[in-house]
Amino acid sequence: MMQTYFSPQQAAHAPLRELNNGEWVDFAETPARLDSVLRALGDTLVARDFGMDPILAVHDPDYIAFLQSAHDEWIAQGRSGDAIGYAFPVRARRPLNHKRIDARIGQYGFDAASPIAAGTWEAAYWGAQSALSAFETMASGDARRAFALCRPPGHHCGRDYFGGYCYLNNAAIVARQAALRGLGPVAILDVDYHHGNGTQDIFYEDKDVLFVSIHADPVEDYPYFWGHADETGTGDGAGKTVNLPLPRGTVWAGYQAALAQALETVRAHDTRFLIVSYGADTFAEDPISHFKLTTSDMREIGTAIGALDLPTLTVMEGGYKIEALGDNVAAFLAGLNKVACTGRPD
Repeated sequence: MMQTYFSPQQAAHAPLRELNNGEWVDFAETPARLDSVLRALGDTLVARDFGMDPILAVHDPDYIAFLQSAHDEWIAQGRSGDAIGYAFPVRARRPLNHKRIDARIGQYGFDAASPIAAGTWEAAYWGAQSALSAFETMASGDARRAFALCRPPGHHCGRDYFGGYCYLNNAAIVARQAALRGLGPVAILDVDYHHGNGTQDIFYEDKDVLFVSIHADPVEDYPYFWGHADETGTGDGAGKTVNLPLPRGTVWAGYQAALAQALETVRAHDTRFLIVSYGADTFAEDPISHFKLTTSDMREIGTAIGALDLPTLTVMEGGYKIEALGDNVAAFLAGLNKVACTGRPD
């Protein structure tokens, strides 16, 4: 049985609204997502606390200090509700000692869809601890596969920025730990509808961590500025980033072909430890996405990845059709677990 890790503190992040297409709308990444998955999966294991060191191995200390204090600063400066930025640097950022919270949000954020609420840091911290708990059970040899029910998601945030509902990059945090523990070569396979721009940025110059993403073409879809096919890594990491953008309306046949290419890339990396950033927002009824995959297709994705027979840690990313989310996650994990693993990480 695949072990699932989760912490109830992950429900503390509960912004009321976000800015989308020029209108204020209800925040899509709600705690109800957790409830849907928990109902479908049943028993979970409580995340352990591995502290700040694994987080700081990926994220900039000044950024982490900002996340911890941002909402308190917002309130202290006479505001109410959730902290949301409205000014963002277009061309480049440089270190500046901003005092006003609005400027600090713009310094570290890249969209107006990711409010910082009173419980955001607590939830993000425990989402990362859920990922680390799943990693530890694998690194110690107690499991070949594990699932981290992370919420908020993580793949859009980089070393020193947040956005796309993401504040700490859970996949990157466990990838760094896997590399440090000698479990590599490490690969991250991102199958969320949206490109994992933060994960790409973190490992863009890293020769040891492969990043492969299947996602909506950023010519049409968020995050727009990352995820194009010609982004392949630089420096030591040249060739270790592979982007497979697909058009809106993609059905299983088109997705399956891209998945086969992605899995062949993972094999060619001589991967020994695989991290899957799984998003159920590829589902046909997802309210903010535009692929046409079914619940049975989710199982097929899991089965194809499972056939690699690699130690595989799955971290939860997106998926916003709450009524179907749990079933989609359960289908993916059932497919992933269909092929029995025969070895152990060593």
